[in-house]
Amino acid sequence: MSELYFDSSYLTSWTTALEDKFTQNGQHYVVLKETAFYPHGGGQPCDGGTIDGIPVLDVSRVDGRIWHQMPSLPEQEPGVELYCEIDWQRRFDHMQQHSGQHLLSATCLEVLNAPTLSFHLGEQECTIDIDIADLEPARLQAVERQVNTYVYRNLPIRAYSVDEAQLATMTLVKPPSVTGRIRIVEIEGIEYNACGGTHVSRTGELGMIKLYKAEKNKGHMRIYFRCGWRVLDDYTESLAINDAMAGRFNTGRKDIIARFDKWTEEQRQQRDELERLRRENDEFVMQQLLSQVGTGTTYSLVQYEWASRSLQDVQRMANLLMEQGEDMVILLSSADERKVVLAQQGHPDLKCGTFFKQHLASFGGKGGGNDRMAQAGFESLEQLREFVQFAQGQLRGEGKA
Repeated sequence: MSELYFDSSYLTSWTTALEDKFTQNGQHYVVLKETAFYPHGGGQPCDGGTIDGIPVLDVSRVDGRIWHQMPSLPEQEPGVELYCEIDWQRRFDHMQQHSGQHLLSATCLEVLNAPTLSFHLGEQECTIDIDIADLEPARLQAVERQVNTYVYRNLPIRAYSVDEAQLATMTLVKPPSVTGRIRIVEIEGIEYNACGGTHVSRTGELGMIKLYKAEKNKGHMRIYFRCGWRVLDDYTESLAINDAMAGRFNTGRKDIIARFDKWTEEQRQQRDELERLRRENDEFVMQQLLSQVGTGTTYSLVQYEWASRSLQDVQRMANLLMEQGEDMVILLSSADERKVVLAQQGHPDLKCGTFFKQHLASFGGKGGGNDRMAQAGFESLEQLREFVQFAQGQLRGEGKA
């Protein structure tokens, strides 16, 4: 089997013989006499495209052969010629990111004396982990400027195979893990790297390399970056967001941060004012509830239903009432959320969680809690009100449950 991507990363279509087709574990696979589909490996994802018009879902190397996974098998039998086509947009993106990683790693070694430990090429962004404990923003920016200097110099990138004798004359980034003839990717004047991936032919094709951030990862530093079209797509998206924010704040792009800071301060002042008004309202409501309480045998019973209150609001009011230091049982509910809260202060005979556990299921309710407070929800308002009426009767009738 001939691997055409070794000869040229720019080959996008070819015709070749079907060598084998089979189904394994419910998945369909094709093996070709010649393939330009790059399989997973070396941190680079596989290519996509079509074989005989059928999409290629995945490409992997198994026992020395390249398996092309497809949703269905071609009708042709082995030996018949098939037309194959690479998804060029995906291929070129991988070429840009992988070549960009080589150049970035070489620059990190030059500027920071930090070799690359690992590389990940993701759908959205790429990362390299470099052998350095910390990386200040200024040094990261220095790496970015230097690596883009190499991009703009439009240096040649060549891929070729060498034997062991030729290999001995080269200074590689790291020793190859295989023997025999070794494929070298050379960035002229920068580095020699043993690599089987697909690459651009000149650094200028990378367009730009943008470093987004660096963070600590297991004692090393991880750099997030994008190359080429990904940088342009990200800039276009960022520009649209900036323009939308500028329009929302009725200001220019350069003044967005200042305007946003002012808006944030205004929001903080409004939240403070709302919190003050909420506390005043809670105090007023609490006094109203206390003035209308019913009496059980040994304690006050506070019961009320709000048309529209959140469970958090109801719980807060129950806690506020219990802080008054009186012996009381509190039964508060919210109609729109179909929630109820039962709480008690200074009443050892009533255990709220146990009361709910004993009676909720009869009314279709679900919930629980502890001895002092419990909460529950119901599927319908009718069920909620039936439970509240039942609980009132129990609590007023005996003073315990």
